[in-house]
Amino acid sequence: MNDIAWIDAAFTAARPQALGALLRYFRDLDTAEEAFQDACLRALDSWPRNGPPRDPVAWLILVGRNAALDGVRRRNRLESLPDEEALSDLGDAESDMAERLDGSHYRDDILRLLFICCHPDLPSTQQIALALRIVSGLSVKQIARAFLVGESAMEQRITRAKARVSAAAVPFETPGAVERAERLSAVAAMIYLIFNEGYSANAVVDRGRAPLCDEAIRLARLLLRLFPAEPEIMGLAALMLLQHARTPARADAEGNAVLLEDQDRSLWNRPMIVEGLALIDKAMRHRRPGPYQVQAAIAALHARAQQAADTDWAQIDRLYATLERLQPSPVVTLNRAVAVSKLRGAAEALAMIEPLAPRLSGYFFFFGARGAFLHQLGRTEEAREAFNRAIALANTPAEAAHIRMHLDRLVADVQSG
Repeated sequence: MNDIAWIDAAFTAARPQALGALLRYFRDLDTAEEAFQDACLRALDSWPRNGPPRDPVAWLILVGRNAALDGVRRRNRLESLPDEEALSDLGDAESDMAERLDGSHYRDDILRLLFICCHPDLPSTQQIALALRIVSGLSVKQIARAFLVGESAMEQRITRAKARVSAAAVPFETPGAVERAERLSAVAAMIYLIFNEGYSANAVVDRGRAPLCDEAIRLARLLLRLFPAEPEIMGLAALMLLQHARTPARADAEGNAVLLEDQDRSLWNRPMIVEGLALIDKAMRHRRPGPYQVQAAIAALHARAQQAADTDWAQIDRLYATLERLQPSPVVTLNRAVAVSKLRGAAEALAMIEPLAPRLSGYFFFFGARGAFLHQLGRTEEAREAFNRAIALANTPAEAAHIRMHLDRLVADVQSG
């Protein structure tokens, strides 16, 4: 990996904790963001020349804090900090900072930041969008894709959210027990969206966003320490663990996506699966089902199947039907259609998803699934059209390559026929 790629991955992984610490220092969102960006700019100059620091997070926090303080001093006509070379040579200061990152002083910085972004003064859609932008540093395009909305609409949503936080003078303190409980749903949703962004990136060669999965799981475990008896948080943690366990098998050596049914299950991370199964079993004993628990139960059925042929598709269909009632969504119905195709055939599955076309007209997976169902039914030209549409909507080269593979199979079937 070249210097820029490594540095970009380090920035992505460090951002939540670094920004959380900087926000605690300065209690101003814009100042914390500017400090982090200044630190990143200095890292781009220093790290390729001097090599990576012993702890990138500690380095970015210390340099970001110093850069922001330098700005304050300049504005107040006070003595400025030393020059760039002196700032880059952090010495023992970096080690001291790294030692404190795991201490109580820093442990909850990210969680504090999450709860601030999910303040009740903001509508829920703005809470999650702001947290994704501030905490994880996702681009507006990436967040818009997660919400299935346009970039301009998402840009406006984030801008309004930041303005509202500033106008409301939101306190930058860890909220009390009552406030945490009120904001828990929004925080959980935001954590899962962060996980999904990293999880989708794991199927391609560029693993720059892969640390988001580990970060989301870490945040879920932190939530479990605050809410140890909340079954939906158990379900959230279980869902992410069970999904992330498949990562080693989700792409081949060339970076091409490997479908779940074709994956080498011996590559799945067994300790993650064991932890995830234990959590979902514990959650279900509370008999208070929620969307994360249902999704985790679906993932658990896949995890328990020794091979694809052993998958209990009937139970998965029933669980998706439950999820449709708890959390109606065209994407949930699309996923259920895959289970229906395994149980009752492609014709019934296709009939299920056709009404979804207006709402999923920009969704890559809709056209991929539609093409697969049409192919199974022998409707070759319609399948080809759907696959071509999926390629046009692909977010990554790996997604496009996966659909081209389907097209190649379609052509081969026609020629052999």
